[in-house]
Amino acid sequence: MKDMLYLIVEYIARIHDKINTLNDHTKGFTDKELHFIVIGVIGMTMVFVLVPLVRWLAERGHYLFLTWFYVVTVLIVLTFAIEIGQGITHTGTLDFDDIVFGLVGFFSFYAIYLVIRYLIIGIAHLFIGK
Repeated sequence: MKDMLYLIVEYIARIHDKINTLNDHTKGFTDKELHFIVIGVIGMTMVFVLVPLVRWLAERGHYLFLTWFYVVTVLIVLTFAIEIGQGITHTGTLDFDDIVFGLVGFFSFYAIYLVIRYLIIGIAHLFIGK
């Protein structure tokens, strides 16, 4: 886990250095201004990609997928935060496998939920019809 985090940090540092190099040859934005611009552009790119996708899924009634996607996103952030917190505070080990197992736990529980849900819906259709 620690090695993976260092790899991610190294990759981000390389991108940061390239942006700073470009910045040195242009207007010379401050670090805060660069964060404002870069994170703003990344966020808006995500909005422009996700809004049509979410709209398309919602129009087709795929609310379970939308909910699942949102929950997985939050769980990824939460599990990384927990592991990083354990690494910083030394209350546990910083372990990528813990993140994987936590997410697999959610996927497993969600799969069980779907099976039960669709069994109930199927049984209801047999007796009530639709």
